Amino acid sequence: MSTARVRSRYPEPFAATPTRYRLDVLASSVGDVVRSAGGWLFDRAMAGWEVNLLISDPPDTRPLQILGISAFPLQTTLEPVPNWSPTQAIAVAADVFNGDERVRVSVVAALDRGLTEVTLWGDTWPPGLHRRADAVQHRLSAAARAFKAHAMSAAQLPHCEITETEEFRSGSRWCPPYEPDLVPIG
Repeated sequence: MSTARVRSRYPEPFAATPTRYRLDVLASSVGDVVRSAGGWLFDRAMAGWEVNLLISDPPDTRPLQILGISAFPLQTTLEPVPNWSPTQAIAVAADVFNGDERVRVSVVAALDRGLTEVTLWGDTWPPGLHRRADAVQHRLSAAARAFKAHAMSAAQLPHCEITETEEFRSGSRWCPPYEPDLVPIG
């Protein structure tokens, strides 16, 4: 019997045994992440979550570092959702969902299983997905608003007012063992 270890195809943070909640974010640009979800992701990171951005092109990581987010190449880290732990969550930008078949299959599988928190942002979603994901919002902490402003500046995004909430769509039957930070709109 061989005693050789099997090397993981994932960077070390993905290969390790999870000891805390993990949120994997799939997006095509750092600017979109910072603008659309930066405050929520910062609040999750400050609450002890491991927040990882899976992105196609290696980004300028300074805006992500400000928010407490690690970045990994999408092509080498995308793990099929059936292998994701139910204590984990995924967040996906509409352009990535619409442009990558693997992401679409993984998100739909996660929604079907109901064991992974699935959060989506953007405007262009297939009509069928709207019925499976409810409109939710996250109220940003004062620290999240301040750090998001610094991250937007580092990402060289046009100055705009940082709102008190960020809006998403979320679908899951999984009930987290913590106070939910995404609450229904309405």
